[in-house]
Amino acid sequence: MAQRTFHSAHSPLTGELAVPGDKSISHRAVIFGSLAEGVTEITNFLQGEDCLRTIDAFRAMGVHIEVNEEKIIVYGKGKDALQEPSQPINLGNSGTTARLLIGVLAGLPYHFVLYGDDSLSRRPMDRVTVPLKQMGAEIDGRTGGRLLPLAVRGGKLQSIDYEPPVKSAQVKSCVLLAGLQADGRTTVIEKTATRNHTETMLNGFGATLDIKGERISINGGQKLKGTNVEVPGDISSAAFFAVAAALVPGSSLVLKRVGLNPTRTGILDVLTSMGAEITILDEKRNGGEAFGDIRIDYAPLKGTIIAGEVIPRLIDELPIVALLATQAEGETHIRNAEELRYKETDRIAAVAKTLQALGAKVEVTEDGMVIKGKTPLHGGTVDSYGDHRIGMMAGIASFVTDGPVTLNNPDCINISYPAFFEHLEKVTTDHS
Repeated sequence: MAQRTFHSAHSPLTGELAVPGDKSISHRAVIFGSLAEGVTEITNFLQGEDCLRTIDAFRAMGVHIEVNEEKIIVYGKGKDALQEPSQPINLGNSGTTARLLIGVLAGLPYHFVLYGDDSLSRRPMDRVTVPLKQMGAEIDGRTGGRLLPLAVRGGKLQSIDYEPPVKSAQVKSCVLLAGLQADGRTTVIEKTATRNHTETMLNGFGATLDIKGERISINGGQKLKGTNVEVPGDISSAAFFAVAAALVPGSSLVLKRVGLNPTRTGILDVLTSMGAEITILDEKRNGGEAFGDIRIDYAPLKGTIIAGEVIPRLIDELPIVALLATQAEGETHIRNAEELRYKETDRIAAVAKTLQALGAKVEVTEDGMVIKGKTPLHGGTVDSYGDHRIGMMAGIASFVTDGPVTLNNPDCINISYPAFFEHLEKVTTDHS
């Protein structure tokens, strides 16, 4: 079994760090570039395993995509140039690829078979297959099309008005991608706002959306035009180092060119509410997306309540927030986070077990957890559960434990942050 040991690093985090490109935006740039007519150049693309699965999927449909260190070049010829793949498409561990791709395939007059690894094969796909079937797609798979592998027979789609039963940007994006190919006007009704990268990027590729309050509408038949996409740093990756700096006395760390889309900055709001010192520097916009430098200075932390509308804005950051809460004075309550149970693993259970193994006082609830601080943590051996965010949380925990933390199955971190270990070393040795 592969292992990685993180030695207790109580030295302050200083200097500057450029985190990898945003995972959500990287996926979407390849998808829209492949559907568009003309060349799309993507800089600062996240070359992690999940995003490379999206590239492989569109290559399997005949799209020419060049990958090099500086940029990704997608030679789009429009939706109608996509071809039927000769083999089933392997999605690996990538839930984003799965759920967004199905929305594309539903409108294509071909047959597709999709499969993934053991973890992805347990994640619910009915949240996207249900609306797509309502639009006219033929989709079947295990447990009535709820689980991968799935077979998709795409074709002519009808528009719908759809209110997702879960707070999910992936579901919204899937329905909008199908709506782009449907007859008529498709509307997604969103009672609680989720990340809006799809809407922003569709505009950047020349599509028109009508957004009025909770209603996001798109007319079918619009053509996309290739464009250039600069991917900002991923705030979900930046969150791990932001929390580390907030935890270790004497830290002052600058995270460079991080995405500041307001549908994603819940982590900054929570850090601030708990007493961390956060400063935004040099904020700019590119292609409709805000980005800037984030400076985090250590300050004493206090517990808080995390619930309601902020949850979709930091759903992927809740594991590292849970670690943060162990070192804050008083209790932290995380509520309305039942969506965590349907991630790469049941993240509520996995976060609790991991932190409890290191001495934390965590009580699991049906839709979240209660964490008691300030609690001293000790070293130990923990498992990633094949979940990149649990693995990275274990690495950051070593900043506050009294002994080393050994992580089983660390390779999953490559899904979103291949340079994580290197960056961990950089911020604790760069005292310039």
